[in-house]
Amino acid sequence: MASEEIPKLRMAPPDPIETVTHRVEREQRSAHLQRESNLEKSLAPFRVGSVSYLNAAPLTRGIEDEVVFATPAKLADLLRRDELDAGLVSVVEVLFTDRYDILDGIAIASLGEVKSVLLAHRRPLEEAREIFCDTASLTSVELVRVLLAERGLKPEIRALASYDFAALPDYALLIGDRALDLLLGPHEHQIWDLGAAWFDLTKLPFVYAVWALRRGVENSTLKRQLRETRDFGLDTLDSIIRTRTEYDLDFRQDYLGWHIHYHLGADEKRGLAKFVELLRKHTAQQVFEPRFVT
Repeated sequence: MASEEIPKLRMAPPDPIETVTHRVEREQRSAHLQRESNLEKSLAPFRVGSVSYLNAAPLTRGIEDEVVFATPAKLADLLRRDELDAGLVSVVEVLFTDRYDILDGIAIASLGEVKSVLLAHRRPLEEAREIFCDTASLTSVELVRVLLAERGLKPEIRALASYDFAALPDYALLIGDRALDLLLGPHEHQIWDLGAAWFDLTKLPFVYAVWALRRGVENSTLKRQLRETRDFGLDTLDSIIRTRTEYDLDFRQDYLGWHIHYHLGADEKRGLAKFVELLRKHTAQQVFEPRFVT
């Protein structure tokens, strides 16, 4: 009896590239939704605050409903009153107040032009007698003071009374989304980008904000959650850039993908050490060494 012929195995045709791409995108969306779900209600019982500026969005991705949003100055006030356990605050709040630790590895920083921290000026910098500063700002006020002092300039620092760009003084310091509004809109002022000015002076990154943690609180869980939130924000940065509505897509890609970065490494710490050195040189306030915790 003749043996039956064994049918040959045939490989299934490969899926079209579009099908594979869609499958990967679905799997990524599903994984991101699960990570976002895991972050929800993850901060309790800790109280956490952050700025609402576009540049901070990746550091609060998935925990927005649990965070108190306020200006840098208001966040500093809440921390001082022990109404927050952690805040994404201006770095000078940590340097001028010896009661916080810095969560290592995370920052809002730039290496060169930052776009959203600027001195708008109608007349030459050398003629400045008064600088009117955004009252929400803390670090930027000290940064402009240091940068001008290194040029031999010591103008008076005054509070900016209004965000009415039509009535802006000859010298006005703006930060965050207000700075971007001016930069990207019609304006008569020249723009001095403080991130670029810092890099020109030092060839180092500048650290604008850090996670400040209140000392004396057991916060290992909080530290882990803030790191996981940062990781989720950076992993989904393309989605943040695509879905946010501030300004236009090309600018968001340039701003969040290039001008701002979110790591606090050796170079950023060298930049911070240089800032401490120049603060001690040009201000009368006591400046404390930053203390990093992991």
